[in-house]
Amino acid sequence: MIPVRNKKIAVIGAARSGISVARLLRKHNAIVFVSDSKPLKVMREAMAQLDELAVQYEFGKHTGKILECDVIVLSPGVPQDIPILKLAQQEGKKIYSEIEVAYQYCESPIVAITGSNGKTTTTTLAGEIFKRAGRNTFVAGNIGVAFSDVVGFADEKSVVVLEVSSFQLEQIHDFRPKVSVLLNLSPDHLDRYASYEDYVQAKFRIVENQRGRDVFVYNYDDTAVREFAETLTIKTLPFSRESKMKHGAYVQDGNIFFSMEKKDEPLMLAAEVGIRGAHNLSNAMAAALAARAMDIDSKSIREALQSFTGVEHRLEFVREVEGVKYINDSKATNVDAVSYALQSFTEPIILIAGGKDKGASYAPLHGLVKNKVKEIVLIGEAAEKMEKEFKDVALCIRTTSLERAVNEAHAKATYGDVVLLSPACASFDMFDNYEHRGRVFKEIVNSLN
Repeated sequence: MIPVRNKKIAVIGAARSGISVARLLRKHNAIVFVSDSKPLKVMREAMAQLDELAVQYEFGKHTGKILECDVIVLSPGVPQDIPILKLAQQEGKKIYSEIEVAYQYCESPIVAITGSNGKTTTTTLAGEIFKRAGRNTFVAGNIGVAFSDVVGFADEKSVVVLEVSSFQLEQIHDFRPKVSVLLNLSPDHLDRYASYEDYVQAKFRIVENQRGRDVFVYNYDDTAVREFAETLTIKTLPFSRESKMKHGAYVQDGNIFFSMEKKDEPLMLAAEVGIRGAHNLSNAMAAALAARAMDIDSKSIREALQSFTGVEHRLEFVREVEGVKYINDSKATNVDAVSYALQSFTEPIILIAGGKDKGASYAPLHGLVKNKVKEIVLIGEAAEKMEKEFKDVALCIRTTSLERAVNEAHAKATYGDVVLLSPACASFDMFDNYEHRGRVFKEIVNSLN
């Protein structure tokens, strides 16, 4: 257990997770200090919440006040290599992630879902399955609300479904889900990690404390994920679109099957899954297996898969204007996510992309862009780099704002086209987060004449 009562605890980062864990720590009688490097003028809302909690704080820089604390809790958006953390490590300070702190107060079994792409969709869908089955369900983590905000309401009869990022896994110690899910691996966040391998190893940490009857659900079609699963001693349940599984879930002849205890059980037609795209068939199987591992019946799983139509900001239909469909895929913050998006449409595409570059190559998109995209409208810090990478495979136009990008796409689109916001980049150069970017896109689209 993390020592909390009457202990001085520094929380670094005052975004959603930081405020939430500060609130949880205060509830358990910790002396909390919050530090954020952002200037006070953009942190007024956080300041008001901390004042309400009677928590001391600093904005604009991280000072030595952090080192006066007994324990440090790191918000997921804060890099591990900032100078104050290096000093803390040299002094032997214990550093924990927000999900680690919340975990010690969680009475419910946890389903934790990670991967480079599909986390939000799969987490939301898994939550819908548990709710359909009548379970008291909390969906949290890297989606919606922080884990720290739900642990006070979840009991041993509830289930907590967590979307977990690599950032959140970096400083876990005892965090142990009953069911962990790894959807896929592809280069991402290379602006934060020294190497792709470091990023992968952070993802793999999701299973490190699992044991006994805990379960690992994984994507058999992803070679790196499969090879990792083969090293584990806990129970594993693979899913595959390409191969028949002896124990897990698979697709054959247009049907999704469970293979359990040497018996194949047809679940439903693959075409009945409510979300479009082959990648979402994998996400659906992952959510279904996670639910089955928690003894949820096939009827509840099937009904949830049929009725679920997707999450906001992920291939979200916004509006059709004069025969042109506008799609909000702001959640697509890396190259693989954009690849999935492009493969989901047969119509000609005008692609709006760009933002804060994350260090990965855009070359894997060249073939899809050449075959499917009429024009790319580029925004943000990455626009120049992306234009250099795509100029030989598509017409590229650089604009200075999302509004101008939408207007450019609107002017060029013709009947039957799709205008797709699928950025392949983070949003932080122009927006608070991908949700903010997606909301602005929808506002602009809904204002088109």
